[in-house]
Amino acid sequence: MIAVPVPVQRLFDWKVRGVRCVEIIGLVCVAALIFSVYIAKAAAARESAEISRIESEIRENRQRVRLLRAEATRLEQPARLEALSRGIGLGPVDVHRQAVEARLPAIAPPPVVAAAPAPVAVAPAAPTAELPAGETLH
Repeated sequence: MIAVPVPVQRLFDWKVRGVRCVEIIGLVCVAALIFSVYIAKAAAARESAEISRIESEIRENRQRVRLLRAEATRLEQPARLEALSRGIGLGPVDVHRQAVEARLPAIAPPPVVAAAPAPVAVAPAAPTAELPAGETLH
């Protein structure tokens, strides 16, 4: 038999109400393991639910993006834009109506700059009361 130190042997032999102390410690360790596994499983279930919620949100956003792209494509159709512009009296610019750079000032003259008013000098106000020694005006 292996020689066991006396304090360890006493721990294995020590009994509380007929149950050895080692068995009580083992039972507490098993209960702690069961509790920690339960906590880890509950946390994993919460994370799984959160992941599912985020994935469904991503699917909804992708669907919304597809719908918005389809609507933008429909609204930007050249034939539709041309029909709308002709409906309000717009049309393509005639080649003869294009301006060269030299004629730009005649078409839209530069804006007139108004003269700035002259600055007005303001006289400093006279002090109305004497401040006690050591105090300053803030």
